[in-house]
Amino acid sequence: MREQGDAGRLDTSGPRPGISGPRLDTSGPRLDAADLGAELGARATLVQFSSAFCAPCRATRRVLGDVAGLVPGVAHVEIDAEARLELVRALDVLKTPTVLVLDAGGRVVRRAVGQPRKADVIAALGEAV
Repeated sequence: MREQGDAGRLDTSGPRPGISGPRLDTSGPRLDAADLGAELGARATLVQFSSAFCAPCRATRRVLGDVAGLVPGVAHVEIDAEARLELVRALDVLKTPTVLVLDAGGRVVRRAVGQPRKADVIAALGEAV
């Protein structure tokens, strides 16, 4: 989960007692093309939950698009959180932007809330591919 002051950092820590909410790790949920409304990347997928008036969402879109363009087999899928409330609730997305890193099989391996740094996204992809 997020610690105050860590906005945009991809969570790579293990479960921590006393913090409620889902802990997405290698046994995390799986998403497929039907869930996302787009095809998964051959090696990994960066899923971004955004909303219309979210300024950090625009910057996150640029960062994730850049990374997807740099790393072969990585796709970037942006989901309008307001239009996909069932998926937002199922994945416990509470803020935008929220970024999920999926492996080739669609398993959620990392999660971040807030605008991530490009270096953090690239590092998180190392676990997914």
